[in-house]
Amino acid sequence: MIINTILENKGDLFPSKIISYKHEVDAVDFFTDNNVILRVTVLRDSLIRFRFTAKGYFSNDFSYAIDKTQSHGYNVLEIQDKEDHYRITTSKVYVVIQKHDCRVGIYELDGTTILEDELGFHWEECYEYGGNIVKMSKVSHEGESFYGLGDKATHFNLKGKRVENWATDQYAFQKDQEPLYKVVPFYVGLHNQKAYGIFFDNTFRSFFDFSHERKGVTSFWADGGEMNYYFIYGPKMSDVVTTYTHLTGKPELPPLWTLGYQQCKWSYYPESKVKEITGKFRELQIPCDAIYLDIDYMDGFRCFTWNKDYFPNPKQMVSDLAKDGFKTVVIIDPGIKIDKEYWVYKEALEKDYFCKRADGPYMKGKVWPGECNFPDFTNPEVREWWAGLFKELVAEIGVKGVWNDMNEPAVMEVPTKTFPLDVRHNYDGNNCSHRKAHNIYGTQMARATYEGVKRFAYPKRPFVITRSAYSGAQRYTSSWTGDNIATWEHLWIANIQMQRMSISGMGFTGSDIGGFAEQPSAELYARWIQLGVFHPFCRTHSSGHHGEQEPWSFGEEVINITRKFVELRYQLLPYLYTMFWQYVNDGVPMLKPLVYYDQTDIQTHYRTDEFIFGNQILVCPILEPNAQGRRMYLPEGNWYNYWTNELVSGKKELWVATDFDQIPLFIKEGAIIPKYPIQQYVGQIEHPELALEVYYKLGKEKSYVYEDAQDGYDYNKGRYSYKTFTLTGKEKEVFINQHKEGTYENQYQTIKICLKGLNFKITGIEIDNEKVSFESVNFVENSLQINKDFSELHIFGE
Repeated sequence: MIINTILENKGDLFPSKIISYKHEVDAVDFFTDNNVILRVTVLRDSLIRFRFTAKGYFSNDFSYAIDKTQSHGYNVLEIQDKEDHYRITTSKVYVVIQKHDCRVGIYELDGTTILEDELGFHWEECYEYGGNIVKMSKVSHEGESFYGLGDKATHFNLKGKRVENWATDQYAFQKDQEPLYKVVPFYVGLHNQKAYGIFFDNTFRSFFDFSHERKGVTSFWADGGEMNYYFIYGPKMSDVVTTYTHLTGKPELPPLWTLGYQQCKWSYYPESKVKEITGKFRELQIPCDAIYLDIDYMDGFRCFTWNKDYFPNPKQMVSDLAKDGFKTVVIIDPGIKIDKEYWVYKEALEKDYFCKRADGPYMKGKVWPGECNFPDFTNPEVREWWAGLFKELVAEIGVKGVWNDMNEPAVMEVPTKTFPLDVRHNYDGNNCSHRKAHNIYGTQMARATYEGVKRFAYPKRPFVITRSAYSGAQRYTSSWTGDNIATWEHLWIANIQMQRMSISGMGFTGSDIGGFAEQPSAELYARWIQLGVFHPFCRTHSSGHHGEQEPWSFGEEVINITRKFVELRYQLLPYLYTMFWQYVNDGVPMLKPLVYYDQTDIQTHYRTDEFIFGNQILVCPILEPNAQGRRMYLPEGNWYNYWTNELVSGKKELWVATDFDQIPLFIKEGAIIPKYPIQQYVGQIEHPELALEVYYKLGKEKSYVYEDAQDGYDYNKGRYSYKTFTLTGKEKEVFINQHKEGTYENQYQTIKICLKGLNFKITGIEIDNEKVSFESVNFVENSLQINKDFSELHIFGE
């Protein structure tokens, strides 16, 4: 079979036999007699890098994706020279490199196969551009599943799919359409209930094929650059995702307000319209924290300017909005209008900061302002300049967030929708063409924006959102999934995209609620808001060209549903903030697909709809019109129906009936869910009281609550509170033990505790081993209020 495949790929070249090797510290180089070098680097016992070159030497080792602040280290690295292969052993796996053709196999220490090369590394000379098209093929096993690769608009399990990675402005994209806005060349393989990961760190146009072209083969290749990939051993999917997230980096903690609801449209102007929208939110008491200004706030779409006809005094407007609890977020695109009277253009021209074609002239393209030049964000000097441009917007006018759009980069009126491939880039001193820089252009723009917003927002935390991204962009920015459509199919797509992005290291992501293109029905908007409040980034956004898309545009019933679910999100802010803390510190995704939650259950491997929000809330959206409920799958464990408090056992499919103002929501047995009182915006209540909803369980369960000052950097000095609550349920009693880390003290007057699912009548309460009266804790219907913090709460009954 292999011989036939080789004959079918007559243009492909392969490594020949290995003639020598060299071992230095954590790396082993293998040399073949046809000039191929394979470098195997053990970063951790479960994280191994494979780097190939076919030219006899390696180019400068540089990556925008890898987080250089992460430390690596391994326990074991042994190399053995066997008769027909070399073996590299760590404390988790061993790697076999065949001497006759450099093919690689990776095995568990007991000999169980994890991943084996089919053809392995091969390449094809690219005579059109120079360099090689680099290729890798692996054996794909029967029943193996594949997940990840960012915001692909296709089935969650990628088995049988082929996808393309080339950041593209894909307005009104369709299901299965390729490529899209983001490039995350990382996937998780799952076979025999064991998971591994592959991160192909190559910024050229690349492809992944999961047994689409050839059954039993998974392959990935790129139009240039190196065959450079990282293998991550699980065996749990959670281990793979966490290791990848550490490798490519985690964001800093965002300000709490960014987890509130946000409203956007193309476009809200003039100032009177902006204030009309924000006023309506307050009038209807639908909580909202941010209002967005799209391109029309600018003077002729020139970045870093204001249209004074629409916004005569932006500083005053931003201040007025802030007094009413609204943060202002503005859009900034990469295209700089060619206009010799325009100060940003003049500065960039004088400093020679624009991208150039291969033969010298500045690259010119049409976007919203007309003809534009484009800064080369791969140049550190340009990023520093760009960061400085945010001084007026952020430090003087008071804008709280910046939204980077069109940064694939998008160019109008050309078939490719982007820069010519011959455009030159600095690439941090590793000069290259746009073929290599295209996929990271948006990330480097977002990075420069982040550095500017952070500089001028200090001592507050920055907020940046981007449309285009490459692996590692999560260190600088949140994201959204681009220009979707107001259809039921796109509601299904959005749900999958959020789960996929979450296990692809980019947790802080959302979709345009209601759809960007076209107009949703009232029912579709309601169902989308019911899902969107359980996504990390929560924003309604529309093109505005087909009608209004504010919550009140759809009638009284949808107003009430929107209010109900947005209020629920605001109540769950401490739970969501805790999810974010665990993501930032431990690399744990905020949304967990069912297969991530329980990979041993084969039923989860092809589930697309249900997901775990945080650790203990199971969400299943309604994705079809006229639904009065739906069939869904409950994973392992026992779960409380959030609306009825009915306890249901898991690992089965069931029908869940819901009203129009509900979706299936379940709480894990034993969970302690923290809630704040409803606020119209974060900070409206200076010290919101904490409520703990306790779901009874016979046995033990841990829950967590993270809190700090909600903005600023004091948490880096230990001024935070991270509480671990351990619930121990017995036949007629419940113990809740609390352990706290950090020095932050919240000024609660009371902590409210609401017990759910108890199978006994409460007859006594002890706080820190002292019995208390029901009157002193306002005990009513299994709820009580405690006027001080506690280490142990003991509730017993009969």
